[in-house]
Amino acid sequence: MTTANRNSQQPISNLEYDFITVLQSKAEAVRAYDKYIEDAQAANSKPCVDLFQKLRQSDIEQAQEIRNHLQEVMQKGSM
Repeated sequence: MTTANRNSQQPISNLEYDFITVLQSKAEAVRAYDKYIEDAQAANSKPCVDLFQKLRQSDIEQAQEIRNHLQEVMQKGSM
């Protein structure tokens, strides 16, 4: 079977799957950071709270960028 035939039988392309997987990972990280921030607050560690908040915000921004990219390419019909 050729590569084209195999790809046409898949519900989504490998590249689409990759972006969706990365988006899921970012979303899970954002949720995890909420817990890490709580832990840092409980430990009364402002530097740790600040860093976790910074990392969380970065993942939110990256997730938004990935989501926007997916929306754009889905409207075009190709990656």
